[in-house]
Amino acid sequence: MTGTVLGPVVHAFLIDHLVAQRGLRRSTVASYRDTLRLFLVFVATDKRAKIARLALEDFTFDRVLAFLRHLEESRHNHPRTRNQRLAALHTFFDYVATRQPEWLTVCQRVAAIPVKRAPPRDIRFLERDEVARLFARLPTRGRRAQRDRALLLFLYNSGARAQEVADLRLGNVDLDPPARVRLHGKGDKWRSCPLWEDTAVMLRAVVETRTSRADEIPVFTDARGRALTRFGIYKIVRRHGAWLDSETLGKVTPHVFRHTTAVHLLESGVEMNVIRGWLGHVNIETTSRYAEINMRSKEVALAACKPPVADPAPDKRTVKWRSDEEFLAWLSSL
Repeated sequence: MTGTVLGPVVHAFLIDHLVAQRGLRRSTVASYRDTLRLFLVFVATDKRAKIARLALEDFTFDRVLAFLRHLEESRHNHPRTRNQRLAALHTFFDYVATRQPEWLTVCQRVAAIPVKRAPPRDIRFLERDEVARLFARLPTRGRRAQRDRALLLFLYNSGARAQEVADLRLGNVDLDPPARVRLHGKGDKWRSCPLWEDTAVMLRAVVETRTSRADEIPVFTDARGRALTRFGIYKIVRRHGAWLDSETLGKVTPHVFRHTTAVHLLESGVEMNVIRGWLGHVNIETTSRYAEINMRSKEVALAACKPPVADPAPDKRTVKWRSDEEFLAWLSSL
């Protein structure tokens, strides 16, 4: 089998297949890119060659298995991280199979590598009183204070992912009643989310400070007017929520706000499919996890199932038999 130049294959996969054909977002493409970069470095080290000298033939099934072991044993990655890397390799080898049919056997073997079972991530959320205390402690003066309050309120209102908030533009927000926002989520899918009046008021105050209100202007910006990144959003949430950190809750992050939104919607009686659409979940099973951890809902359900009539008090009278014949006669009378 002649050597196949690797560079054009990797380039076509990332640029043509993932971006042009599948329309994946930049952050998703970056995840695939990072996995391939790690794999390239591992293969080059294993072969003792420069990355520029590698060929597609060096991407063997055995090296894929060795790479997965390397992730867990040398890099100490969690099984979930290992599974995420494997999913990226599955996608890459599926692409290779369509472009290089002679590699179909290797691609099929890689596709057959199973994911490892891993416990689901803990769902951590804020109670309603914790949310109230958090907003009560937020600064009230200054331009940054106004932006931060609007940002945290928007996270709580929408349950949006940090990247979705970072990508939010003025053209995606309608602040006229009924106020709503369009969020660009995973899989290049859009969804609409209603906004509370308080959220709309806070966003309107942020927007009014802009010299330009063109549709492509970001909603949440830094001091230089640049769009906040998801890392910047993370830092803002950590700065204001760190005092709530605990062993039970863990760290307060943008995703904790997302979980909080879902749990509070569930507690308010919102139907599961509505919550699924609200959060942009593809699978209803993902949304159903919130019902599993919502102890308050379980307690309400338990109270609703309480029997309407209490069990009758046990008869304190005891029956004594003086002989076996009396006992057997009593049994026969039943």
